[in-house]
Amino acid sequence: MGADARRDRLMKLLEPVVATEGLDLEDVTITPAGKRRVLRVVVDGDGGVSLDKVAEVSRGVSEALDGDGVMGDNPYVLEVSSPGVDRPLTERRHWRRARTRLVKAALRDGTSVEGRITRVGDDGVELSVDGTRRLLAWDALAKGRVQVELRRHDEVFDDDMAAGDDGDEG
Repeated sequence: MGADARRDRLMKLLEPVVATEGLDLEDVTITPAGKRRVLRVVVDGDGGVSLDKVAEVSRGVSEALDGDGVMGDNPYVLEVSSPGVDRPLTERRHWRRARTRLVKAALRDGTSVEGRITRVGDDGVELSVDGTRRLLAWDALAKGRVQVELRRHDEVFDDDMAAGDDGDEG
């Protein structure tokens, strides 16, 4: 079985297992590691992924793999994780889960725009770009990437609110 066929079979096998835990199966990869292989299963959910959920998904995936035989007789190591911050935003759910985050969006016309996601809707993604709201239609978006921030906007807002600063000067 070729690598693409194995990946497709794994995706079809594991998607319902992951969905049982209320999560989405984002990716499955197999890489050689000496005499073994490493099977990486990436899952995500609207509220993030807790360690307890990762453990539950790992058990379910392991049981499904043992019963299916798709990995053959060769030994493998199973790794279940959530996507990193550098994961490209390619699906609507990725954009929705990144709401309030600073992103760089690559557009299909070859340009890019950087701003904070303020809204994700049926019509596209709305970014705050230098204080101006800009709607990017789904068909104009190629992909996006969350930008690493040392201090996120919503954390600054929370700190100001805790200090009693309501934003009024005077």
